[in-house]
Amino acid sequence: MKPFRLLILTPTALPAVTGNAMTAERWRRSLVGMGLDVRVLATEGLAPGDLKGEVIRFRPNLVHVHNAYRAGGLLLHLALDQGCGTFPLVVSPSGTDLNIESKADAGKDRVGRVLSRAEAIIVQSEEGRERLREIVPGRVDRVHFVPKSFVWLGEETLDLRASCGFSPGDIVFFMPAGIRPVKKNLECLLGFDRIHALRSQAKVIFAGPPLDEAYAEGFYREVGRLHDFAQWIPPIHPAAMRAAYESVDVVLNSSASEGLSNVLIEGRAAGRPLLASAIPGNRWPVLGDPGDSPMGILFDPTDPDDFVRKAILLVDDAMLRRKLGGAGAAYARSMPGPCDEARGLIAVYEEAMGSRTDARVQGTG
Repeated sequence: MKPFRLLILTPTALPAVTGNAMTAERWRRSLVGMGLDVRVLATEGLAPGDLKGEVIRFRPNLVHVHNAYRAGGLLLHLALDQGCGTFPLVVSPSGTDLNIESKADAGKDRVGRVLSRAEAIIVQSEEGRERLREIVPGRVDRVHFVPKSFVWLGEETLDLRASCGFSPGDIVFFMPAGIRPVKKNLECLLGFDRIHALRSQAKVIFAGPPLDEAYAEGFYREVGRLHDFAQWIPPIHPAAMRAAYESVDVVLNSSASEGLSNVLIEGRAAGRPLLASAIPGNRWPVLGDPGDSPMGILFDPTDPDDFVRKAILLVDDAMLRRKLGGAGAAYARSMPGPCDEARGLIAVYEEAMGSRTDARVQGTG
């Protein structure tokens, strides 16, 4: 492989602690280790002129957009047509791209335009591939599946249970996620009000940045009211995430939309049972492939009573928690490693660059 320069555009990047930022950092580390020159650039708050300047300075051989609507939308600006249109483009759509934005009129147009410009489209779940058949049926031949990996970004110590004032006898649920409507942080918190009333040992910790000001305001107000059993803490440093997972009892995801949740993959790798909404993107990390032992429990996101029932089941049954957590840890040991994921990405990048070269040759022939 001939080394090349890669620019990754993502809505948020380190030091922000979000799913997009963690994915981009995992890719960056692995790809740099494979010999690429990689730059990650956060697009939130970035003006088109500033992005154009970065492109001119870095001169990438290829641009990888992670999140078509939030990051790729910037490339549609007229000021960037000439500067970025000359580089091969690879797009990895997010869960919100596939399940929310592509179903709304304005979002559907933006996502469709970004995907139509791509030489290659990357998905990391079979559900994502099937959804793209509906969104861009004429681009199915450009969709590539790259198995997802995970990596711990450090080994710092952290005892969430103790730091939040919960006792060893409490059953602590943990939800690391940015505070915004799609993650259903507030709805999950209100559900725990009922759970705690039925099982006083049930406690919950939320960790993540506020990504929607109005929604976060309501969430903080309710956390303050329910502080006896619910705590919110600022984003946890990536180097301490493994210790954070290992200090709780259940890892929680109540999202309305996911591509393939880093939190669920990391939680099961830490040997913790999962409780997640039954949506595309959550089913595989919780249930695995056909024939696999389940690694958690899914709940119906349209039925608040089902959430309460499934959470209480995990509170009451320590043996079930151990069984689910053990299955997750065992599955994680067989997953592709970061280098495997990087090799899959590079194969797609090289094909995208080759496709652009072939198109130019045909255009001049």
